[in-house]
Amino acid sequence: MLADSHCHLNYKGLVEDQVAILTRARDRGVTAMLNISTRESEWDAVIATAEREPDVWATVGIHPHEADAHPHIDTAKLVERARHPRVVGIGESGLDYYYDHSDRVRQQASFRAHIAACRETGLPLVVHTRDAEEDTAAILAEEMGKGAYPGVIHCFTASGDFADKALALGFYISISGIVTFKSAKDLQETAARLPLDRLLVETDAPFLAPVPHRGKTGEPSFVADTAHFLADLRGESVEQLTQATAMNFHRLFAKTRA
Repeated sequence: MLADSHCHLNYKGLVEDQVAILTRARDRGVTAMLNISTRESEWDAVIATAEREPDVWATVGIHPHEADAHPHIDTAKLVERARHPRVVGIGESGLDYYYDHSDRVRQQASFRAHIAACRETGLPLVVHTRDAEEDTAAILAEEMGKGAYPGVIHCFTASGDFADKALALGFYISISGIVTFKSAKDLQETAARLPLDRLLVETDAPFLAPVPHRGKTGEPSFVADTAHFLADLRGESVEQLTQATAMNFHRLFAKTRA
């Protein structure tokens, strides 16, 4: 059992050879893949892939980079599309102050709309955060006060303090191939101490290919390399880590068990 909790199978670099990409993932033991959407125009294709492939599921959401271009996407629209049986999560959504491709106030409003959709549907929130720890943590906590909702911090690269805040709110934390980079010492320290029952692994393919694939187009099969590195870092067997993270994936994205 091995779950890639976050990939973009319909992005350029993967969509052109999707059948082979999926075959390679399965050959390396990947039994579940979550195909993430980032803009409304992707929703139909992302869901169609999940309809076609029994080990692929979908999310609906608007990336913070796209918030300015999607003022019409509100909680009601997210909830409506999330009724599809293959849609198991909401997002990715969040805050990105590194690029600031969208107005920060608009990002925050979109983020809150996604959280409200999670509360209404019971589906988990997939959170993107970059250079926005303080505001992300504040919004997650404030919204949790309005009613509990599940979620995951995807492609975690934030501080250990932010990890602790996310864990305290009940969130899972997903580790990508970045953890294998030599420059990622702080991330490695945090990843080594995360509770096993809150840990996920991902590729964020086609991005962030782990060592030994750096420079290549990322693909879901590479989640096995990240899992091996992470198991060694944490002093766990590969079997223990892969089984635990897959179980965590299906526990968080409970609709995958239907």
